[in-house]
Amino acid sequence: MDQPDDDLRAQRFTDLDPVVAYRLWALRSRVFVIEQEALYLDLDGRDTEPGTWHLWCADGDGAPVATLRVLDDGHGVWRVGRVATDAAHRGRGLAGRLMCGVLERWGSEPVVLDAQVYLRDWYAGFGFVESGPVFEDEDGMPHVPMRREGTAG
Repeated sequence: MDQPDDDLRAQRFTDLDPVVAYRLWALRSRVFVIEQEALYLDLDGRDTEPGTWHLWCADGDGAPVATLRVLDDGHGVWRVGRVATDAAHRGRGLAGRLMCGVLERWGSEPVVLDAQVYLRDWYAGFGFVESGPVFEDEDGMPHVPMRREGTAG
């Protein structure tokens, strides 16, 4: 899945071009820190872990306009997080395209995520079900843990 089509890309940290990496983290900062006013350290050290994958959709110039990361949570479980789409590119199905990319690659194994509560139905459309009670993150934003069982065997 290094580049299945023109604008959906997936790479590990060590394979990312430095300019692309910079743009991915800038995009996440615009969405989470500026728009959502979530003042937390986005660069939490997990982006560089060997099992972490970065997926993104690029515009015609190759600049990332939607992104997410997939962490190896161990024991055959994958964790989706940091899902973000640039404001100017919303409504085009890019986040859905990223989620489909996740499920194509890792969908045979369990996939978990912590969804912002207002997005739980959107994630349910990809087969995720609530797996625990609603909780507030460090910025007081309500989230709900969700899980999608693998489709293997």
